[in-house]
Amino acid sequence: MPRIVRCGVIQTICEWSPEKYSLADIKEKMIAKHEKMIATAAKKGVQILGLQELFYGPYFCAEQNAKWYELTESVPNGPTLARMQKLAKKYKMVLVVPIYEVEMAGVFYNTAAVFDADGSYLGKYRKHHIPHCHPGFWEKFYFTPGNAGYPVFETRYGKVGVYICYDRHFPEGARILGLNGAEIVFNPSATVAGLSEYLWELEQPAHAVANQYFVAAINRVGTEKPWSIGEFYGKSYFCNPRGKIVAQASRDKDELLVADLDFDEIKEVRATWQFYRDRRPESYDEIVRTLRPGSVQAAD
Repeated sequence: MPRIVRCGVIQTICEWSPEKYSLADIKEKMIAKHEKMIATAAKKGVQILGLQELFYGPYFCAEQNAKWYELTESVPNGPTLARMQKLAKKYKMVLVVPIYEVEMAGVFYNTAAVFDADGSYLGKYRKHHIPHCHPGFWEKFYFTPGNAGYPVFETRYGKVGVYICYDRHFPEGARILGLNGAEIVFNPSATVAGLSEYLWELEQPAHAVANQYFVAAINRVGTEKPWSIGEFYGKSYFCNPRGKIVAQASRDKDELLVADLDFDEIKEVRATWQFYRDRRPESYDEIVRTLRPGSVQAAD
């Protein structure tokens, strides 16, 4: 029999501007919104659910302001994760929960915590690749590069990996997640039209094909005030190990996207395309070798 796993992702807009609401109020309103949508996911029988990047607030990296450090929480003992943990247990649902993590004073990470369907905390993924190159994406002001590797979490329903937003531009970590056994990789993101939308439906299906697993791509929606970095265009989706998008959300509204994924399809694809058998890791040293500026390798 097929091994069907019902998966879901949530994309939302943060409609509460820090010009009018306190950070605490925004956070509570966003958590409450998500709690309702998680309850809806439970009614639909979702078994694994992923939330968007920095889910309980706006994408505050549009500016550089230390006030946003107030949104940090410890992992796994922060108050938001305590609420999510209870929901995971209540609904027997695996939850991938991206938050703003504090490890110690002044050391912060862009992190996703993973809870199993019994509410147990399985671990976290810390975003590795931190952008600071486009107007409105000032992430190095807020985040330390991740240092916890590329874990894959053995959940009740399947093996779950996480890659966060800008990470998706780098194939190396996506491959490691496959080597570590991921059956589905969730990529919570915050990306706007006119910047990387042309890549949105290219890169992650390419990761799915190259690594022969499912991908759940999540993007928020709408324009967040008071900033004007552009419109978050949603279009969250699931793609299969052949790189085909099998379900996709709208561009401009809050939405819970649900898809039934046959995890046995991974075996079928790998029986056809033996990428893991035929890879040549002993020949890939140049990928990680430190290259001198002006060297032949660097010029290539």
